[in-house]
Amino acid sequence: LAGGTDILPKMKQELLFPKAIVSLKNLSGLSEIRVENNKDVIIGARVTHNSLLDSPVLQKKYPSICNAAHQMANNQVRNIGTIGGNIVNAVPSADLPPILIALGAKIKLVGTNGERVLPLEDFFTGPNESVIKQDEVLTEFIISEQPFTGSTYLKFALRRSGALAVASVAVAVAVEGNTCQKARIVLGAVAPTPLRVKTAEEVLTGKEITDVLLEEAGSAAATESKPISDIRGSAEYRRDLVRVLTRRALKKAITEGHV
Repeated sequence: LAGGTDILPKMKQELLFPKAIVSLKNLSGLSEIRVENNKDVIIGARVTHNSLLDSPVLQKKYPSICNAAHQMANNQVRNIGTIGGNIVNAVPSADLPPILIALGAKIKLVGTNGERVLPLEDFFTGPNESVIKQDEVLTEFIISEQPFTGSTYLKFALRRSGALAVASVAVAVAVEGNTCQKARIVLGAVAPTPLRVKTAEEVLTGKEITDVLLEEAGSAAATESKPISDIRGSAEYRRDLVRVLTRRALKKAITEGHV
């Protein structure tokens, strides 16, 4: 148990009946944000969303993570909820997975048989499902320095930024002159898991940046998305949101130049 913003309400609603709860509160090392080797940013799994938002390290190196954290829920939840809980719950509409995957984040899982490090994009297997084993704990996130010149996270919600995303897009780009050298584009809330749209990335790679190219990338992302229809919007509506959000996110990341 870290923040408990997911499990405690489910217990009160009698949706979960755990035999035991183990608190991670006293594991102080899981609440740190630090830089290793002057380049790798390490984020402990118990770091709260507001701590992400207020971190001088992240504000300087990865403000797009701060931006995503700011769009989560409300201030009360951000004060308690943790980055680890947000990831382990594996909710398709969660705000942090897309931007972390776009930045190439890895995670460390520690269990009785030792530890393993894997790309975050390989962690999710379905809604509320992941590769974490019963005896494992997510301990930290590792973001290694990459040649990105800009990144951003955009979402569309029905009421306000803190509401669940109807669709979301995170991008990280490396631009030299007016040419896109590298791009990573990740969608949220439009597939069973956060979805990296490699066809859209290929549209951009090695090409001169134009409004037409960005529109083509947005269309490719929309085509590759796998939305469903629910109370928040139809699949067709979500697919069109992906097209628009991808184009806007790319333009923002390219023009503002903040990772």
